[in-house]
Amino acid sequence: METVASSADYLSLYLPIVLFGGLAVAFGVGTLLISHYLQPREENAEKLSPYECGSEPISDARMPFPLRYYVIAVLFVIFDIEVIFLYPWAIDFFRIGLIGLLEMLIFIALFVLAFIYAWRKGALEWE
Repeated sequence: METVASSADYLSLYLPIVLFGGLAVAFGVGTLLISHYLQPREENAEKLSPYECGSEPISDARMPFPLRYYVIAVLFVIFDIEVIFLYPWAIDFFRIGLIGLLEMLIFIALFVLAFIYAWRKGALEWE
């Protein structure tokens, strides 16, 4: 005959999770309160002035950025992700054999061709 467990038995299984969540919330709230009461309250003109790369801002913050910044950022992300694909290949190099080597050589060749294309188009130039 099976015994039916009560809901209190099931809820007791979640006690460590609830305790951990409570400790996390208490730590977050505690550090915020401690930093609020212990922070220095000195205000001066230099601290309250706007700061941008060590120089005073001289134009509107809503001015458009050149598209080149975004192109370089996207190229960085694309090439970075492509390089990440080399790690699993390097780990299983001996297991995948000649077929894996040929596939990776094709992948690297496409990677180099894309890099040369971006270089010739001037996407990597920083003016």
